[in-house]
Amino acid sequence: MKIMVFLHGTAIMHRGAQGQPREERVRQVQVAEASVRDFAGYVPVDHAVEKLQHWTSLGAEILYLSSHRNSEHVEQDQAVLARYGFPSGPVYFRREGQTYTSVVEDILPDVLIEDDCESIGGIPQMTYPHLSPAAQAPIKSIVVKEFGGIDHLPMTSPRCDGVHPYP
Repeated sequence: MKIMVFLHGTAIMHRGAQGQPREERVRQVQVAEASVRDFAGYVPVDHAVEKLQHWTSLGAEILYLSSHRNSEHVEQDQAVLARYGFPSGPVYFRREGQTYTSVVEDILPDVLIEDDCESIGGIPQMTYPHLSPAAQAPIKSIVVKEFGGIDHLPMTSPRCDGVHPYP
């Protein structure tokens, strides 16, 4: 099973968000708190590392989707993932002329986990709602609250009932 996890706001967050409630984490992005642009200093959202490691131990292949377009920033994302022990996996990003939708449609993961993009405008900024119906059909969409983490998702498989897909 290929599980694609959006990085920023879903699996990792700015350092200033540590120890803050989710609502404050969102507010920090909206007011451009200093650590928001320090991509090399990003940290895991809650227990994301452990959750993803567990799914990997069950045979899942973890793929990551970065919000960056700049390869230098993507390298910083990769360094953050390595520093904190995230499962190894490719980090995909939008290249010239690509959208999140085109990246996901090229890969067609079994599961797409993304946040609700609360700090930057909500559904218009999300990926799954913009996929073609043909691409949506085989993909299980799981939407989490931005900066709320993935800790609450099932341990057995992210395809389990009880999670809240889009819409």
